[in-house]
Amino acid sequence: MNRRDFLKSGVLLSASSVLTFPYLTGATLDEKPYNVGILGYGNRGSGLYSILDEMSDKFHVSDICDNLPFRLDQAKNRTSGKDIRFHHDLNSMLDQKDLDAVFVATPLSFHFEHAKAAFESGKHIYLEKTMTFSVEQAQELCKIAAERPNQILQVGHQFRYSPLYFKVKEMIDSGYLGKITAIDARWDRNHDWRRYVHSPEFERQINWRMYREYSGGLAAELLSHQMDFIHWAFDCVPSSIYGIGGIDNFKDGRETFDNIQLAFRYEDVGMVGSFGATCSNKQEGYIFKIKGSKGMLSLLMDDGIFYPEEEVREELAEVDGVSGATKLTWTDNKQGIKLTDRPLKEGTYYAVEDFYRCLQEKRMPYSNAFNGGQTAIAVALANESLHTGSVQPWREDYNLIDHPTAKKSVG
Repeated sequence: MNRRDFLKSGVLLSASSVLTFPYLTGATLDEKPYNVGILGYGNRGSGLYSILDEMSDKFHVSDICDNLPFRLDQAKNRTSGKDIRFHHDLNSMLDQKDLDAVFVATPLSFHFEHAKAAFESGKHIYLEKTMTFSVEQAQELCKIAAERPNQILQVGHQFRYSPLYFKVKEMIDSGYLGKITAIDARWDRNHDWRRYVHSPEFERQINWRMYREYSGGLAAELLSHQMDFIHWAFDCVPSSIYGIGGIDNFKDGRETFDNIQLAFRYEDVGMVGSFGATCSNKQEGYIFKIKGSKGMLSLLMDDGIFYPEEEVREELAEVDGVSGATKLTWTDNKQGIKLTDRPLKEGTYYAVEDFYRCLQEKRMPYSNAFNGGQTAIAVALANESLHTGSVQPWREDYNLIDHPTAKKSVG
């Protein structure tokens, strides 16, 4: 790459451009708070409540539903004095005529059933990832979404809304990293993933992530975020998926693996993806590395560094140091370039903010039934491979964004 090319592409890493995006900073429409209900008031549902309550000019939490009595008691205690209706039954909440949208934060195995019910009641839907439990459910929910274009379904893959990851996509699209051939992604912890159970009969309902009847395990709960970003950033899907894993540490009756490694082949773009997670070591924690012929991106959830290859680093140093045409912030050891110069909010905030804009503008979300469905299929295939030991090929009918309703905003 010559100096002129670097002068042109170097702007991508300037401090002024890293965190500015039209869909987050455009003109504000007439604001109207929407009445929303939260379905499932566990850790995720209560976290969503915090964000929605902070955005009270956009959303009013009018309803909370959970089938566990002590969860509803927790919600009532926390929201004492606020105008909120509480429900033990989903249909009771969906029957509320003034309810505009439902935030679904229930176990994965219920996502399809609950999203379908919300569709049928005429509500808009924010559905936590992964969109569905099975391939067939993903295909069916896409059909329902296509038949109801005036209802919005947004899937909670937050990276499609993160200013940092939007910038990374721009870098990939521009060729800044050169030819990218390898993705290394991990999400590790040293914890049994077990939650406190109030009484033994609630074990499977509270610790649902540990049981295959309800959960997609580590692939769904953690690695699906990184898988989904690769689909978006490279406009691709895997051609084949192979996984290995086991219950290697916590012999406590769980059924989902506590240690997995997945290999994804992206034949159309000439790339291999390695996705792994363990519950036995937290030293590296979250890792997301995108490796190209001109450099590597090393990403966290809210920060990132670009490590150029040696020849490219010399060229960048010359452009920055001699011409002053770009404003690059190098790491202390001068080996990498920082991608952010300010703190970012928690990723859900950006996603929920755009959900509000989708409701106002009546547009399809960036993370929607079609691309969210493809990621759900990838996760389902990964789990099928983990439990059968077989390579899972990607079939033509898994290409959900080919559906006529999947407009160009699908991405």
